[in-house]
Amino acid sequence: MLLNPFCPLTAGKVLALKATVALLLTLLIKSRVQIAGASALGLLLLLLQTLVFLAISGGLALAAGGAAFYAMQQRRQQAAAS
Repeated sequence: MLLNPFCPLTAGKVLALKATVALLLTLLIKSRVQIAGASALGLLLLLLQTLVFLAISGGLALAAGGAAFYAMQQRRQQAAAS
């Protein structure tokens, strides 16, 4: 059975959707909780939002790299079989 070489791209789309939801959720929580301009909780949520965004961006880069590697391996196997 042949695997779809674009399957990791689907995983990338799911990760992008999760990143968007997490970003919007933390923005909503931050806007509701932040009372003063520089409250400690607001800064903590801003730090959390930044870390989540960086982590999910890293996951997207990893998924894209995996998709490229998988596609390259498939091309090499097809070239060797020919």
